[in-house]
Amino acid sequence: MDTLKVNVGHVLDYMKMDEIDTLLPEVLAAREHLIKGDAAGNDFLGWVNLPIEIDDDMLNRLKDDVQRLQKKSQVMVVVGIGGSYLGARMVIEALQSEFAAMNLGDKPFIVYAGHTLGEDYYAQLLSLLDKVDYTTCVISKSGTTTEPAVAFRIVKAHMEKKYGHDEAQKRIVAITDAKRGALHEIATQEGYPMYVIPDNVGGRYSVLTPVGLLPIAMAGFDIDRLLLGARDMHSICINNNTLDGNPALMYAAVRNALYRKGKKVEMLVGCQLNMRYVAEWWKQLYGESEGKEGKGLLPHSITITTDLHSMGQYVQEGERLIMETMLRVHKPNATVPVPTDERNLDGINYLAHKTLTEINNCAAEGTIAAHISGGVPVVEITVPKIDEYTIGQLIYFFEFACGVSGYTLGINPFDQPGVEAYKKNMFHLLGKPGF
Repeated sequence: MDTLKVNVGHVLDYMKMDEIDTLLPEVLAAREHLIKGDAAGNDFLGWVNLPIEIDDDMLNRLKDDVQRLQKKSQVMVVVGIGGSYLGARMVIEALQSEFAAMNLGDKPFIVYAGHTLGEDYYAQLLSLLDKVDYTTCVISKSGTTTEPAVAFRIVKAHMEKKYGHDEAQKRIVAITDAKRGALHEIATQEGYPMYVIPDNVGGRYSVLTPVGLLPIAMAGFDIDRLLLGARDMHSICINNNTLDGNPALMYAAVRNALYRKGKKVEMLVGCQLNMRYVAEWWKQLYGESEGKEGKGLLPHSITITTDLHSMGQYVQEGERLIMETMLRVHKPNATVPVPTDERNLDGINYLAHKTLTEINNCAAEGTIAAHISGGVPVVEITVPKIDEYTIGQLIYFFEFACGVSGYTLGINPFDQPGVEAYKKNMFHLLGKPGF
């Protein structure tokens, strides 16, 4: 089985392996808490066994709805915020062509709403929706979260005006609470197909529920392979209790060891542009899980070589707060060599016949060497290639490692009390009753 690997060899230029090994009892205890469900936040551990417990009947119904909706869609609008859209967007943008928007009509192109209150964004979205056939997937546990509630009202009104009420009903699917909430009530009254966000799965861990699976399938990707990758990584994480045998334990241990040595920022470094939304999803997963009680690594991200021309100086010589986690892909899905130019006016014939992956790998190795010399320890996570199976592995790896890391840090990784503060202030300023 080709599988994800974690390499901490470059961290050993910064500290000894013994300093990582000393955390083994703590990460093993954290792993046991996840498996047994006997620690803080245990009412939100439904994601732990989700890859092996997923409801096949639900999955088959979802696939049937996807086939029906695909026939009506050049575009699907996914309405959601945070974990309600980031997981799906991560997978879709990793797998689809960077230029997929230019090929409307092949598979539905996924666009997003409910993740912003930018007025220009919605004006541009509505202009697009005037011109294309589209469907909508609205995702919200409560249905009252401001950003997606506003977005769904706008999109729903446009859809009913364009298609009429009865046809609009056939083009909308809701993913929400099983029994209650505003969206559940709307979907029930309107007769939308409805899928459930499990009560015991928090938003940032929900990508392997219908929250992520339906949009990913709509975009034309194989959710069975995604779930298989997650199942195989689940087996590794649940059944291995050594750092060498369990990449999630190794990652959790090393990031906690570096945190205790004064590293306060973890920078996820992607080596391909199509992995940038992996970083956005990862930032919510770790930031919302660990950033509490005055603790936690601040999650940040860059893409090489793109961001080395903007952030490289600070990483190399700024305050020594940073550890790096470099996400590398062993084998690309395509090969593009550099051509020869007889005149060589740009002076790069020394690169002729090299593939862009060869050049990018040299850039990554050069970056690692430079940053280590500058006092930035580097963890490497390598996946064999980018496809549904390896993305499924990566999702479960990061989720399990996050739970282990949070418990090792000494906090509840499954609540988010601080998220409500801005909402209360916003509601007061907007004049919401009761605020």
